[in-house]
Amino acid sequence: MLAFTGPPAHEVPVDQARAGHEAETEHLSGPGEPVAEVRDLAIPAPSCTIPARLYRPEAEEPAPLVVYLHGGGWTLGSIESFDTVVRALANASGAIVVSVGYRLAPEAPFPAGLEDCLCAVRWLAANAAELGADPERLAIAGDSAGGNLATVVARRLRGEVDLRMQALIYPVTDAGCNTASYGDFGEGHGLTAASMQRFWNLYLAGADGLDPDASPLRAQDLAGSPPAFVLTAGFDPLRDEGEAYCEALRDAGVEAELSRYDGAIHGFWRWVAATQLSRIAVDEVAGALRARLA
Repeated sequence: MLAFTGPPAHEVPVDQARAGHEAETEHLSGPGEPVAEVRDLAIPAPSCTIPARLYRPEAEEPAPLVVYLHGGGWTLGSIESFDTVVRALANASGAIVVSVGYRLAPEAPFPAGLEDCLCAVRWLAANAAELGADPERLAIAGDSAGGNLATVVARRLRGEVDLRMQALIYPVTDAGCNTASYGDFGEGHGLTAASMQRFWNLYLAGADGLDPDASPLRAQDLAGSPPAFVLTAGFDPLRDEGEAYCEALRDAGVEAELSRYDGAIHGFWRWVAATQLSRIAVDEVAGALRARLA
């Protein structure tokens, strides 16, 4: 990655950055493993139709259902670019996983993507039985910006949708961008501090970054959130804020487990063709989901 020639990532136009993110899938994620069923869904919403894709593993029905929200700084990423890791998660967890194609910035800045995710979870919870899933065994998961969205959805839907767990893979939790891990790993470790600042600027588009729906670490009402499994990467600028969020949940009385992958950089979660560490991480997250959704 460091040997790649070209402008810094935060200076690449958004359309080119999106294309590069998709191309990265071919080289680092590889082809996805087979699952019992793959079905595209169209989730109705007030302002749009939200695309989603259902992955059903070989499992007894009704299986648990996990809603998955992909990463990419609220600007990049797609159902397609996370297809490989979502297939692996479905097979390893024994749960139906539905990957949601929420709207992206800058075309649709905050809170559009969040609104899509809230709408998708509500719809999937209401229609779980028709999809062959158990409506009593629901969870949410997401990585990076998707982890940000997942934990905000989990907090917002308390008392409305019974989510048994939130699985957060190196989540974005604070717009401050000023932790020690930003200073230590903000350059030369894949995701850069400059790229994260650009993502925040595109996502917020002038909105208040201290809003707890944007920066969940700033929320004062975490009590009653679903139990959490938080995975962080040791050489990731987002490491400290993900771990701080895990601690904030614990301080609010929420059961939260933390697992740090000391040798990893941001993005490794979906690189299952490039490193065995990705498969280990998928299996650990899947195990946590199995335990909560049993």
